[in-house]
Amino acid sequence: MHLHEILLIFIRNPRLGKVKTRLARTAGDAEALRIYRILLERTRRAALGVRVERWLCYSDFIDKNDDWPEADFSKKMQAGSDLGARMEQAFRTAFEAGANKVVIIGSDCPKLRGEILQSAFNQLDEFDFVLGPVPDGGYYLLGMKALEPSVFQDVEWSTSKVRAQTLEKITAAGKSCALLPLLPDVDTEDDWLAVQPL
Repeated sequence: MHLHEILLIFIRNPRLGKVKTRLARTAGDAEALRIYRILLERTRRAALGVRVERWLCYSDFIDKNDDWPEADFSKKMQAGSDLGARMEQAFRTAFEAGANKVVIIGSDCPKLRGEILQSAFNQLDEFDFVLGPVPDGGYYLLGMKALEPSVFQDVEWSTSKVRAQTLEKITAAGKSCALLPLLPDVDTEDDWLAVQPL
């Protein structure tokens, strides 16, 4: 266990009508929740495949009785007004806890594996940042070895500009960035169908 390497996992509490809202527009709330639970299970399996400290960050409340054992995951709350603010706060807290490498993932990437997460932490030996791209212009993973708040500020979240804007900020800060393999994420029913069979 590398206590100075922390994996942040951002999830939404799996509640009917509250998850995968774009997917739910065509598939319905119940199917969206079912799919989200599968995505959570995939994310959990990937996270358990890397030997680091794992912080599970909930959107609404900490669930002590879910499928994420507290022996493996430190349970915390997301805090902040938007996604950028919540991510910045999580990174800040992790670095204040003594981490020298921090990587964040969400729960939308069913092809994510422990080996890719390990590669992300390894890349931070040589690079200041590591980023895992998704086809729609966002990213499934962001890692850094020192807090750089600018990468969370003035970013148009949930648009195709997220990755480009983030990379611009990394360059503007004079930092280096490694890129991981492109992986699909699941936002819509078409995205979900495209990754079948899992």
